[in-house]
Amino acid sequence: MKTDPNLEETHEPAGHLWRADDYAVDNPNSPRINATILSLVRNEEVDGMVTSMRDLERTWNHKFNYPWTFFNDKPFNEEFKTKTRAETRAPCYYEVIPKEHWAVPNWINHDLVRESGKILADEGAQYGNMISYHQMCRWNSGMFYHHPALKNIRYYWRVEPKVHFFCDVDYDVFRYMQDHNKTYGFTINLYDDPKTIPSLWPETMRFTEAHPEHLKPDTDTARPWLEDKKRRPEHNEKANGYSTCHFWSNFEIADMEFWRSRAYEDYFNHLDRAGGFFYERWGDAPVHSIALGLFEDKSKIHWFRDIGYQHIPYFNCPNSPKCTGCKKGMFTDGEDFLYKEDCRPNWFKYVGKG
Repeated sequence: MKTDPNLEETHEPAGHLWRADDYAVDNPNSPRINATILSLVRNEEVDGMVTSMRDLERTWNHKFNYPWTFFNDKPFNEEFKTKTRAETRAPCYYEVIPKEHWAVPNWINHDLVRESGKILADEGAQYGNMISYHQMCRWNSGMFYHHPALKNIRYYWRVEPKVHFFCDVDYDVFRYMQDHNKTYGFTINLYDDPKTIPSLWPETMRFTEAHPEHLKPDTDTARPWLEDKKRRPEHNEKANGYSTCHFWSNFEIADMEFWRSRAYEDYFNHLDRAGGFFYERWGDAPVHSIALGLFEDKSKIHWFRDIGYQHIPYFNCPNSPKCTGCKKGMFTDGEDFLYKEDCRPNWFKYVGKG
């Protein structure tokens, strides 16, 4: 990538945008659609969650008043509820994940999980030996959108604790997704650690061979981004045909109708039965990204280049007067070796900047 596109002057997306008129929290006829801000978070992460809420409310949600929906595998305590409610005028909902959505499935061999977790840890794979991390990845991949609290919700904006937002966003992003027929929105695009997902792509190929009806024509998809082996060939080799490029899903604005589709449900169920969420460390980021790259039209995937965002150690920093506290074009404030983890150049090469 010769120059970072974030050094170019950044504007709002083209087309009609819904402004913050009539979005008062108590307006029953507001233009809000069935959408929520969504967070999987623990009680002890409340201060980090407040940091994230404060940023997103300041830059966006105080204008649009979309509800916050918090999920936890344990009940939220009063401290968490009190502190989070104090950060927004919008409704807040506190949901417990059903045990059957969080538990390790009964077909998983626990001895093999312990053995493989030790191997991952010995190889330096982050969180490889932490069973709750594997449960979280599985839940974020294929369970969250089945929660009863989301039954009538279509769009969500995922927000994690300790993230930052830097730019004023003056339009309804959910309305943008709906009106412009977008399925998924991202800010950061990275390479994954191939030692955590060696069988994910071969298992995906087994699925597509059995279910070719779910594939879209390659010319309509981001498949070349998934299969690139020119930029980091060692990643493609170690991941057995997968570039490891993925949308960093701690930020995602998405239409749950895609996850609820027959194509994605069949795909997730196939992966779930294969066991890689526990025997390896398949994350929701590569699982979501592969599904989008194979089963969705690339024109329905949107880079929110105008939303300034940080999840340590990476940034999306636009060149816009609406942004403060974020150096335009900065990808990371960490060590220089982190720059090679940026997979946006491949996305721009194969898909574009839309």
